[in-house]
Amino acid sequence: MPQVIFIMDDLARINPVKDTTFALMLEAQRRALSIWYANEADLEMDQGQCFVRMRRVEVRDQTIDWFSEIDTDYRALGSGDVVFMRSDPPVDDSYLYSTLLLEIAEQSGAVVVNRPASLRRFNEKLAISYFPDWMPRTCVSASMSRLREFIHTEQKAVLKPLDGMGGRGIFLASADDPNLSVMIETLTDEGRQLALVQQFLPEIEYGDNRVLLINGQFVPYVLARIPGGSDFRGNLARGGRGEGRPINAAERRIAEAVGPVLIKHGIALAGLDVIGDRLTEVNVTSPTCVRELDAQFDLNIAGELFDGLDL
Repeated sequence: MPQVIFIMDDLARINPVKDTTFALMLEAQRRALSIWYANEADLEMDQGQCFVRMRRVEVRDQTIDWFSEIDTDYRALGSGDVVFMRSDPPVDDSYLYSTLLLEIAEQSGAVVVNRPASLRRFNEKLAISYFPDWMPRTCVSASMSRLREFIHTEQKAVLKPLDGMGGRGIFLASADDPNLSVMIETLTDEGRQLALVQQFLPEIEYGDNRVLLINGQFVPYVLARIPGGSDFRGNLARGGRGEGRPINAAERRIAEAVGPVLIKHGIALAGLDVIGDRLTEVNVTSPTCVRELDAQFDLNIAGELFDGLDL
């Protein structure tokens, strides 16, 4: 029987009501699979093999005392192991080294979800460039003058770091904003670091919609993350409100364009961010919103993923 190992952030610090990795753990347990948990720092390489220090856990679908550690192990990863790489961004050196170690495990027969090489290939902000027909006007540069020029052309634009998540470090910039130079200097580290600037999409008022792709197929419902209060960001971590909706025609067409490309590269679980009819991000590291959609529409999205993996 396969062993299921989750490489993730601290299990004790998650929100079990909203955490997609926790949904995957619950589904693995429902299928009587052994669940193991480790952090990036628990991965090692010895004599050409990827080893991991891991803890076997039992999970409970509740908001307090949601897991127990029942065993520990240290061994090489290989055939019979299914590894979910679910560490949250930033995609820093530690994350990249972890994917390289997991690639060694993959070569030894382990199944890694999502594939380590593709986690490196598909930067979540830059992956929209694979789908130019659907992306908003976007520029990536370390040049402060180039970014400023883009914003002056658009009059209003969104500035993002390339390695963030959950709305961290994102600015809404206007051409006449007196803080514009400070924003650009901060994101580019005075012109030494790449940053992304993207046209502002006023449809954000109606939601930054998360479209989930499971084994290349779209879930028929999306989670619209609607900005709360005076914040322009729809991210749930920044006070946005989550509202489930049936997938619309534009979102369906985007999903049908993106799905085959991702599945070709071994991306079994992805979250597309769609505003209006534009694809703004392709989330592959630790996409979320499974728990919210399951609860609102009586779904079992993790079950669909496990079915596709023959678990």
